[in-house]
Amino acid sequence: METRKQKNLRQLVITIAALLTINFAGNYIFKRFDLTHDKRYTLSETSLKIIKNVDEPLYIDVFLEGEFPGEFKRLQDETRQLLQEFEAYNPNVKFTFFNPMDESEGAVETKRNLIYTIFRIDNKVRSTKEETEIKNSISSINDIDKAIFDSFTGSGMKPASIMVNDRGKQTEALVFPWAIATYKGKSVKIPLLKNMLGASTAEKVVSSVQHLEYAFADAFNKVTKEKQKKVAVIRGNGELHDILMADFIKQVRESYYIGPFTLDSVAKNPIATLKALQKYDLAIIAKPTERFTEEEKQVLDQFIINGGKTLWMIDAVQIEMDSLYNESGATLAFPRDLNLSDMFFKYGFRINPDLIKDEQATPIKLATGGQGSGTQYQQYFWKYSPFIYPETDNPIVKNMSGIRFEFANPIDTLRNSVKKTILLKSSQYSKKVGTPVTVQLDMVAEKTSPQEYKDKGLIPVSVLLEGRFRSMYENRLLPFKDPAYKTEEKEGKMIVVADGDVVKNQLDKNYRPLELGYDKWTNNMFDNREFLMNCVNYLLDDTGLINIRSKEVDLPMLDKEKVYADYTIVQFITVGLPIVILAVSGFLFTYLRRRKYGR
Repeated sequence: METRKQKNLRQLVITIAALLTINFAGNYIFKRFDLTHDKRYTLSETSLKIIKNVDEPLYIDVFLEGEFPGEFKRLQDETRQLLQEFEAYNPNVKFTFFNPMDESEGAVETKRNLIYTIFRIDNKVRSTKEETEIKNSISSINDIDKAIFDSFTGSGMKPASIMVNDRGKQTEALVFPWAIATYKGKSVKIPLLKNMLGASTAEKVVSSVQHLEYAFADAFNKVTKEKQKKVAVIRGNGELHDILMADFIKQVRESYYIGPFTLDSVAKNPIATLKALQKYDLAIIAKPTERFTEEEKQVLDQFIINGGKTLWMIDAVQIEMDSLYNESGATLAFPRDLNLSDMFFKYGFRINPDLIKDEQATPIKLATGGQGSGTQYQQYFWKYSPFIYPETDNPIVKNMSGIRFEFANPIDTLRNSVKKTILLKSSQYSKKVGTPVTVQLDMVAEKTSPQEYKDKGLIPVSVLLEGRFRSMYENRLLPFKDPAYKTEEKEGKMIVVADGDVVKNQLDKNYRPLELGYDKWTNNMFDNREFLMNCVNYLLDDTGLINIRSKEVDLPMLDKEKVYADYTIVQFITVGLPIVILAVSGFLFTYLRRRKYGR
């Protein structure tokens, strides 16, 4: 008996010692195991590198709190689990879930602080005096729920209205699929739900979950990292006005220095202009409408040859949607000469002065008649406005929903040493329409057949070019003397989009810019902003964030239609079968026990 007690005591001491050793080692050895087949909760090296440098509390307020429909509950759970992963790797990451429409008394002060945070994000607080005035005005608000709703919608954080089918019954849920990250007094908004045209709630959730790590990592990078790269918006050749690309500029400004750069000074001092431009890392040329001079082209050429990145958004055809809204409902589309063809040809591509007509198109609203004093409007698919879904695995466009184009042009790639990757192309039911041509609104009613597009579709509209570009002035007389002129120098990148309107945001009734990709007439949301921001991030090699978008997440969703069809069987399997198994097991246990001990 004594020997057995000693043995048990020894085992107890060994067990306690082993637990203490494991606990001590756990303070120095950190490892998490992800048992999901798609490694859903394994953070990328880029994400880990970003949060590694977080040395002060990084607060994340998530507004997905409350009781949601099944599909949306999935997004809530996946968001919480992802943030738990961030928190596990860095305790300075702190997150809370909060319902902006919480009606409890204790939530009032939180709502007031939230309104102030939204004001600060939108740069409405610029001085101590404004800060005091805004805080006083917020403190005096009586209807705090209306104020919080207006603050969210006014800041672009619009709530999502989700329709859920439950055995034939439809229910509507209003949720705020947003989060705000705050670090050292700097805050940034984080979209959690991707708005996909025509997609079901389940499809939106799957796409959104795939996008979650990128959304949070990108936001953390913005609030924790100081700006370094510089972006120039080229001016001087009739480019798109700032207010018409204000949302894009605002998004770029969150991560990079950005400012206008006019080429007007090229005529007086081209060398100084070139040196000034070379201080920038990226040049954006958005929808120029006037010819470039040879001197201006040489400045851009040498910027590119010396490693400068460029994002070209070019219209090769002169036509605007507004010009169609006249009494005849028609306008003439004709080629636009920007004097850039020889430059593009040397780099390895050509933008043709044709229009793309695509059956896979985005809708427009047209007046169809009056009823009483109100005008009736109806949506039609506008075939000169292609709705383009990316089909490549390039991280710039992977996992992205549709992008809206307007009067896009075809791109041809030419053979040279530069690597070319087609990012976007029209659908198989598309074709080229030569110009000049008369474009009429009544084409929305025309009938077509698949044979009309046979072997004509899949036309490139956006191309990525990477490599060593050769100067367009090689073996040619230079427009101006440049002692530092080179025919070939550093590796470079450029992205070409054959549509200048892809970056154009609409304006509201007060002439304030709306979110890029949002169509106020049809209330649809397109992925234009995300596409262009991915282009900028890729061109500037920004911390590898763009590669997170390649992450694949497999979320098996319940087939509701099949469940409804076999509802009785499903009820029996999920509720009745466990009871039957329990009853049978109990009967067998009792029978065997009586048989064993009844003798």
